[in-house]
Amino acid sequence: MSDNFPAPSTPFPIVLPDGSAHSGTVFLKPVLKHPRFVVGEYTYASAHTPPDDWAAHFAPYLYDFSPEKLVIGKFCQIADGVTFITSSANHRHDGFSSFPFAVFGGDREGRPSMPAPGPDTVVGNDVWIGQGARILPGARIGSGAIIGAGSVVAGEVPDYAIYAGNPARLVRMRFDAPTVSALLKVAWWDWPINQIVDHESAICGADMDALRRAAPSS
Repeated sequence: MSDNFPAPSTPFPIVLPDGSAHSGTVFLKPVLKHPRFVVGEYTYASAHTPPDDWAAHFAPYLYDFSPEKLVIGKFCQIADGVTFITSSANHRHDGFSSFPFAVFGGDREGRPSMPAPGPDTVVGNDVWIGQGARILPGARIGSGAIIGAGSVVAGEVPDYAIYAGNPARLVRMRFDAPTVSALLKVAWWDWPINQIVDHESAICGADMDALRRAAPSS
């Protein structure tokens, strides 16, 4: 089975029954040509209307010259309509006005209406982000987290938490603290792909002993 799994360099990893590639789902790493994106292998995104530019589709305010980065781990699942609103979208809002005077002509460098550079936005490994979610500047989403459809996420989301709503709040933890700790230690997303696919049942199940037995020997 692992021999048939698509390589991480495959742009369109889903093959339709007629043998054609499904253009609405992509592995992001091979299709992104953007200096401020960092994306792990096998992370995929879907869109009902496939964009010409996946980077602009998901992060419209992340420019080539932006000081911040958008960092996404391995094996993440990003649904249609998800938007990452990165730090370059921010306005200065600590003074009396948030109007970006510097944007409209002239030299922007050092202008008092320009905000300071903002933080990176970071998504861990094996994160599922539901349809239409918005991830705000500087959010940090832990590995194994699930973000509900339509959620607006700011701040920090713990590993293996389920967050939903506007603003997004903790719905529940997926597992107890010892199990989360064990999952982060096993870190199946770092295994060789043949090992991952061969032990799909252990990874997608809920048997920690089976998952530990499946882990590659050190």
